[in-house]
Amino acid sequence: DLAAVGIGAGQMSRVDASELAVKKAGGPSKCEGAVMASDAFFPFRDALDAAAQAGVKAIIQPGGSIRDDEVIKAADEHNIAMIFTGKRHFRH
Repeated sequence: DLAAVGIGAGQMSRVDASELAVKKAGGPSKCEGAVMASDAFFPFRDALDAAAQAGVKAIIQPGGSIRDDEVIKAADEHNIAMIFTGKRHFRH
């Protein structure tokens, strides 16, 4: 629909943010084929696993985690297309 349907903002955990976004979108049935965007890198693969379970098919994120290889492997395992922008939008 070319619209943001679930936003998991304000969460310190990427998994919690992913789950909140899915809930706000109306559940996994509403997320099939969705694209996920993150303003910061994924430090672990767990958020990608949660996204895949909800039906996400593509992710855009800045990258830059020391575990990027693990995150890429998770995306590959779940057939999720993932783009690294190289631009971090969340700063401390």
